[in-house]
Amino acid sequence: MKIYYYPSRAAEKRVADIVHRGLSFKKKDFQAVSKILEDVRRNGDQAVVKYTKKFDAPRISVAKMKVTAKELDAASKTVDRTFVRALNRAASQIKAFHHQQVRRSWMSTERPGTVLGQLINPADAVGVYIPGAKGGKTPLVSTVLMTAIPARIAGVGKIVMVTPPTREGGVNPYLLMAAKKVGIKDIYKAGSAWGIAALAYGTETIPKVDVIVGPGNIYVTLAKKIVSGTVGIDMIAGPSEVLVIADETASPEFAAADLLSQAEHDILSSAILITHSEKTARAVAHEVEKQLVNLTRREIAGKSLARFGAVIVVRDSKTAIDLANRIAPEHLELHMDDPFEVVEQIRNAGAVFLGHYTPEPVGDYVAGPSHVLPTGGTARFSSALSVDHFIKKTSIIHYSPKAFRREASDVMRLAEIEGLDAHVRSMQVRLERGS
Repeated sequence: MKIYYYPSRAAEKRVADIVHRGLSFKKKDFQAVSKILEDVRRNGDQAVVKYTKKFDAPRISVAKMKVTAKELDAASKTVDRTFVRALNRAASQIKAFHHQQVRRSWMSTERPGTVLGQLINPADAVGVYIPGAKGGKTPLVSTVLMTAIPARIAGVGKIVMVTPPTREGGVNPYLLMAAKKVGIKDIYKAGSAWGIAALAYGTETIPKVDVIVGPGNIYVTLAKKIVSGTVGIDMIAGPSEVLVIADETASPEFAAADLLSQAEHDILSSAILITHSEKTARAVAHEVEKQLVNLTRREIAGKSLARFGAVIVVRDSKTAIDLANRIAPEHLELHMDDPFEVVEQIRNAGAVFLGHYTPEPVGDYVAGPSHVLPTGGTARFSSALSVDHFIKKTSIIHYSPKAFRREASDVMRLAEIEGLDAHVRSMQVRLERGS
């Protein structure tokens, strides 16, 4: 990895290239996805099956789109005990974390004669999109837990899952067991933009939902962007990223391993180390090259580091934190002697990992917070997936006659300024009654 010294023109350019690398949608992709969405909206199951046959499972049919109880039973006989143990630990800890986020309806009577408040209600139905990868051989079981559990805790009654089938028309048994663990019974074999369209518009077989969550490729992401407004979505997620702030106590071996754990995701992934110790910078850069050669996905990781990786040497810890806040990474690791001393200075990050023994993968699987996080600098204004993504907040307002008269003149004056005569009249007719 190349070492940059900050501030400098070279470092500024590298940071800018990384920060602005975000998702860009080509016109042809937008047109292709829009065509798929409209096809599914108009033709329902037949369109979904057409695309699934073409891209995923040639022998799929409408009758085979929904995962059956028989398939779920078969899956339970396939998975091993160590997986079940890990799944149970992850689910338990994710539930415990998200229970802390539950909101309650409330009402206030602080102002005489008024009742003001908020009703909290869950969405009626949520769609969870789980990507397929390598013919279903690398199932993202953790994403099932990280999306469905917060929805369940929010009180969502119906959760629908869609995922691309394998070429043989099945779904990976580990994925099915994760779905069973969180109580998802409605599982459909549909991926990419047509899977998102089915959730957004509904088909004869796949029910329409109110909120769609879950990651995917550029077609999935673009489809979610287009249907946003028809349904709610979690976020427009881009390539994965990690930023490590390290001091002189950091282990170069640990830091390098964590940088590579994100670089291996995608050639667009970003991995950055920021340190005020030049010795640490050189040691980590060396260790990255040493570990890279042994990775199965070394070609992907190598391209990612070449395009969007950096080791940045800064003057002091304050500069490191200021730069991290500017970049607003998805994952921020603090490899420091006492990370709790500086954590309150972190303003922009999807998730913060404190200390030498808190690598990003614990957050991916078992720590508790959802691993669905804002990317591409969007942590400046958005948050990790949580219970809040699955609830609606409805305002409650009540005025007594006396409270109404007390505030009526102010309402009318503001309405007059805005030129809304009917608003003024709405107030006047009540004042004229004199009750």
